[in-house]
Amino acid sequence: MSVPRCSAILKRDRSCWLRLLNVMPLWAAAIWCAAGVPSAAAQVKTKINPADGLTYVWIPPATFLMGCSPNDSQCNENETPHSVKLTHGFWIGQTLVTQAAYQKVTGKNPSAFKGDRLPVETVSWDEAKVYCQAVKMRLPTEAEWEYAARGGSTAARYAPVAQVAWYSANSDGKTHDVGQKQANAFGLYDMLGNAWEWVADWYGPYDKNDTVDPKGPRTGRVRILRGAAIGLDEAYVRVSYRSWYDPGYHSYGDGYVNGFRCAGN
Repeated sequence: MSVPRCSAILKRDRSCWLRLLNVMPLWAAAIWCAAGVPSAAAQVKTKINPADGLTYVWIPPATFLMGCSPNDSQCNENETPHSVKLTHGFWIGQTLVTQAAYQKVTGKNPSAFKGDRLPVETVSWDEAKVYCQAVKMRLPTEAEWEYAARGGSTAARYAPVAQVAWYSANSDGKTHDVGQKQANAFGLYDMLGNAWEWVADWYGPYDKNDTVDPKGPRTGRVRILRGAAIGLDEAYVRVSYRSWYDPGYHSYGDGYVNGFRCAGN
């Protein structure tokens, strides 16, 4: 099989490419895909949560490399790569929580940019936690979030940044309807860009002894945000990048809006 033909096969099945290109030669991956091996997208299991009307995706248990991605030269010292084992699968929102869903559940819409399909933003960690509990879910742990965001990829981004994220170069300084950019191999949208995402953990350095279902420090002062937002440059729009903020605050300011998605078992 020629290399051009291999490339054509892989372009037709992007999710197969995402799963296989990093673990086998191009020609072998193309043969694998052409043989009809089910792609990650074909295996996506979803459900609708009647409490908020949003779609949730099932993420299976796994062991993965968390933190700085191989060959990523933009990492900070708090992104130390380490192996993490998630022993339980979990559900996670296919998109950020939308303003329509947030208003349905809470009767409020604090967002600076208004629109039913836009991500709800200008919400604190405390408010995000209350929402998730109201729909019988919870905030994802930082490890769950990163594993879900990677979608099986070991790269800093699961596809070229402009294809997957609304960020400083293409957002025009405003949020955008969820689900418009390319999904990752788990079928999740906007894991990078659009709005920051609160996760459950307190911020702190990674603990080398806490690598099985880690939940981060037991106490702290600030909570973790992941995924970057519309005001951030490309260097920050990476699956391993970590930010943090006081759990009672609602937003960094213009272009640094805080949103979230819920998870559950």
